[in-house]
Amino acid sequence: MATINKRLTADGKPYYTVRVRIKGYPAQTETFKRLTDAKKWAQDTESAIREGRHFKTAEAKKHTVDEMIDRYLSGAKLTKVQDDHTGLHLRRWKEEIGYMLLADVNVDAITLVKEKLLNEEFRGKPRSPTTVLRYMASLSTVFTTAVRDWAWLEDSPMKNIKKPTAARGRVRFLDDDERERLLIACKESRNKQLYLCVILAISTGMRQAELFGLKWSVVNLKERYLILHETKNGERRRVPLSGHVLDLLQEHAKVRRLDTPLLFPGIKNPLNPIDLQQPWETARKNAGVTDFTWHDLRHCTASYLAMNGASLAEIAEVLGHKTLSMVKRYAHLSDGHVSNVVASMNEKIFGGAG
Repeated sequence: MATINKRLTADGKPYYTVRVRIKGYPAQTETFKRLTDAKKWAQDTESAIREGRHFKTAEAKKHTVDEMIDRYLSGAKLTKVQDDHTGLHLRRWKEEIGYMLLADVNVDAITLVKEKLLNEEFRGKPRSPTTVLRYMASLSTVFTTAVRDWAWLEDSPMKNIKKPTAARGRVRFLDDDERERLLIACKESRNKQLYLCVILAISTGMRQAELFGLKWSVVNLKERYLILHETKNGERRRVPLSGHVLDLLQEHAKVRRLDTPLLFPGIKNPLNPIDLQQPWETARKNAGVTDFTWHDLRHCTASYLAMNGASLAEIAEVLGHKTLSMVKRYAHLSDGHVSNVVASMNEKIFGGAG
């Protein structure tokens, strides 16, 4: 229940002290100049305590966005790949709204940053809506943790933010002629690791960071697989090895360096992963392949799998995606496979009925 006591200041002006006491909860006290404000606060506070909202609101007034992000990062078990992305995103949010109390973070504050990100250029190009969505997703995860695990907030302000529309997923893969020209250019490169790395990327669908960070300890050439312990989604992934790439790796193992655990060590420092940016760009240019990035090698893997009858679930497993949403962009490439499935179903159900 609430009690309101009227008191007078030294110059005779009235003020009101409200004390709300509910069994099982610490007493809450506040002072007001007007009786109407005192009564409203008492009523609102009693309701908030009974509904479990009051103390979360109080915590939100004690902590800043900076503190929330720091606590999250200190406890989150992020892989190196995750940290490279999530850490980048959260550092930007700290720069923009880190000073704000959690209780003051609203739709307007987050929307202003969202629009700023959308209107900025990154590496000479406008930042894509998909990238901005990732920035927002990183912050949303932190807010959800603060709500669910720490009771610092009653609810996440991210729920009411209008998200930018993501661009359609890119599907750029090499046709047979392009692939042949690029592989020839890679084989002729002065960098003797480029060809193997490109073949490995196409054969397995590994991300660049996963591939360049490979260590011999995770490679089992006898059983024809390797294990990725640090992946973008945080789960281990078994990667099968077969055919040409297996032959190349077996030859590569014969000349492995003993001063580094890496399959592809850097030239200047063998403890750092290899840097193939310049050899890759040179080979791509010599092959006459345009509008094609290293990451598009991963699209090649998915596209070739789809065209050879792999299901979306199988493609997702190879690429290391937890859901099918990321691989639906390749569905149109397996239309022939889908058509065969549909034809088989109709034949079984309807037979020769006409």
